Amino acid sequence: MASSTLTPSCFGSFAAAASNKTSYSSPAAFKPLKLPLFWPWQKVKMGPLSVSPMGFGTWAWGNQLLWGYQESMDSELQHIFNLAVDNGINLFDTADSYGTGRLNGQSEKLLGKFIRQSQVKNDIVIATKFAAYPWRLTPAQFVKACQGSLERMQIEKIGIGQLHWSTANYAPLQEMALWDGLVAMYDKGLVQAVGVSNYGPKQLVRIHDYLKDRGVPLCTAQVQFSLLSIGDDQLEIKKICDSLGIRLIAYSPLGLGMLTGKYSPSKLPSGPRQTLPGLEPLLTTLGDIAEKRRKTIPQVAINWCISKGTIPIPGAKTLKQAQENLGALGWNLTQEELNLLDDGARESPRKMIQNIFQTR
Repeated sequence: MASSTLTPSCFGSFAAAASNKTSYSSPAAFKPLKLPLFWPWQKVKMGPLSVSPMGFGTWAWGNQLLWGYQESMDSELQHIFNLAVDNGINLFDTADSYGTGRLNGQSEKLLGKFIRQSQVKNDIVIATKFAAYPWRLTPAQFVKACQGSLERMQIEKIGIGQLHWSTANYAPLQEMALWDGLVAMYDKGLVQAVGVSNYGPKQLVRIHDYLKDRGVPLCTAQVQFSLLSIGDDQLEIKKICDSLGIRLIAYSPLGLGMLTGKYSPSKLPSGPRQTLPGLEPLLTTLGDIAEKRRKTIPQVAINWCISKGTIPIPGAKTLKQAQENLGALGWNLTQEELNLLDDGARESPRKMIQNIFQTR
């Protein structure tokens, strides 16, 4: 079995990738990026783990409803995984619910397959989330969910085991059982660290204190965090994370595509994704900074998340998207640029709708 933490060192992988000029079958004209994008000492501490300043999210790897996944995409998804690893990315975020219908868990299955087939295994950290399904009512059932993820990925230990959402608003007794499930999977050595997702400020402090009393450190908190979702709650969550030593993982750093500059009222995304009117001033600011920096709008938006002290996990369905995501690394926005973007975000008339499962 493979483990979610693999060797050799990432610096060795940089050298190998630079010398071998790894080739990919699609697209034919694809050119690898100049390496390295960041140095080994620029990795970020996440509890007992060291991870890249940015990870890759894999929500789209199996989701047909929102992202139009088809199994014919698997070959390109493997190239995306290889490209990310070759460029020093070692954090991949997934969930046992990622997929649609019969494809639930497909994201985990693909990640496990890609790890086994990868020739560059540089300390890969898998962060997976366990859904708070109504039938998961006991700690033992939550541990069983963790074992199911391990079996799908065929790894010995998960890097970060995360509770996907809180049930405090509608099933508080189940919430306590799931917290005990996190403790059990940690004590059994099934995960190296534990985290939560979609937790608001008050509930985040509660679970931190509960786990601390049980001798389990809360390693990560994952929330929707971008120029389109920044608000009082998200800022308070970031402040709490900083004070308690919790690493904030920023999902949807591109606002479900709204911060790519690709969409407008006359050009809508496919599927049930929302569009937001009145983004022109923010997108103009992003575009001006991107042009000055010789970057793209998505790269500036992702770099903003990094500059705010979070670990963004943008998704990618194509090699072009993956390459663009990687271009957010290796440079930093200035304080003046950050101020301009913050002002633009505050002036946006509407924000992204927060995940309905995020608690206070």
